[in-house]
Amino acid sequence: MSKLGLGTVQWGMDYGVSNQGGRTQVEMVSAILCEAPGRGVDVLDTAALYGDAESVLGRNALARFRVITKTPRFAASTITQGHALELDAVFHRSLERLSSPAVYGLLAHHADDLLAPGGEKLWQAMSLLKDQGLVEKIGASIYDGDQVDALLERFRPDIVQAPLSVLDQRMLLNGQLERLHVRGVEVHTRSAFLQGLLLLPPDRIPVYFDPIAPLLKRWHAAVKEQGITPTQAALAFVRDVPYVDTVLIGVESVAQFRGCVLAFESAARFDAAELACNDPMFVNPVNWKH
Repeated sequence: MSKLGLGTVQWGMDYGVSNQGGRTQVEMVSAILCEAPGRGVDVLDTAALYGDAESVLGRNALARFRVITKTPRFAASTITQGHALELDAVFHRSLERLSSPAVYGLLAHHADDLLAPGGEKLWQAMSLLKDQGLVEKIGASIYDGDQVDALLERFRPDIVQAPLSVLDQRMLLNGQLERLHVRGVEVHTRSAFLQGLLLLPPDRIPVYFDPIAPLLKRWHAAVKEQGITPTQAALAFVRDVPYVDTVLIGVESVAQFRGCVLAFESAARFDAAELACNDPMFVNPVNWKH
């Protein structure tokens, strides 16, 4: 199977700094899903918080896919048994929306919920769903290396989803991705295109990113110098990190999907050694103001 997987947030809601078309039409989603297995793409990443994404997926035959969904975000100072019961209820609603008896993975949507006082109650609820055969693997979606370190101290995750791109190399350079790999954790990465920022021509980049304009200029110059496209370069960098099991991307059309598959399967290589930004204000979309 391909190392490439599909994120689904833009199939359920408007999403992405470069997205001008809004959420993807349900017919287009079905067309992409019809084509994906033949291209070896079998991982679908979704969440209860992704608008209608789970329901849109549930209109399609998903037996050939490894579907991963996520818990609610609790953002509580202390996790209680009530939060654990809510996790269980939301998960079962996710199964209903997905029209699936079980899923491949369940991730804590925000690792800080697991790391808060009482977070073990959420982990126990997720583990029980695993014991019941409703989910094969459990883990967390994380935003920085400190969360990885704390997570590995307290739990034994099967899957961790982390950001990784030519600009955001924090967890690669600090060794967390390797540490996860060594412990047998399945590593899924997101944000290879930084919500499309890396694919935007320089004259369309929002002014918010002016402080890193020289870096983005260097990115485009390096792509041009190496004779490949931004899509090829962005994907090649993440694909070739040996600790990565699945590279999640978002696509809005069959044409985009085909283009990404071709770029991913190309022989292109990309040296991003001089492009690491690692400033959370610019590499973590949660912090963006635009």
